[in-house]
Amino acid sequence: MKVRENLSRLSTLALRGRRQNLVKVLPLLTETLRGSLIERYLTCGNPDCKCARGKRHGPVWYLTVTLGPGRTTGSTLAAEQVEKVRLWTGNYHRVKEHLERISDINRELLRRERKKHKR
Repeated sequence: MKVRENLSRLSTLALRGRRQNLVKVLPLLTETLRGSLIERYLTCGNPDCKCARGKRHGPVWYLTVTLGPGRTTGSTLAAEQVEKVRLWTGNYHRVKEHLERISDINRELLRRERKKHKR
């Protein structure tokens, strides 16, 4: 679990600036993909094949996505798609991380606003 940053020590101006900087460095949302990239090596079952002696076929690349509890879907990828999928899934994780940080900043700004109105 990630440790949350203590934002209470920063000025409101610094928080707003940090939030804007996070928005500026968000990856392109059109290049995001939720899922996992899996590399597998397979055996075909033919007893005369090299895979029966330990040298498996592959790599075969899969994209898997969990749809809900007990529901996963997946598909194989062409070799030329692997780098793009790796980039897109990495972008998804960066977007998610940035959104969490923006959300933390917004909660701190709301807390300050509420405190200011109570006075």
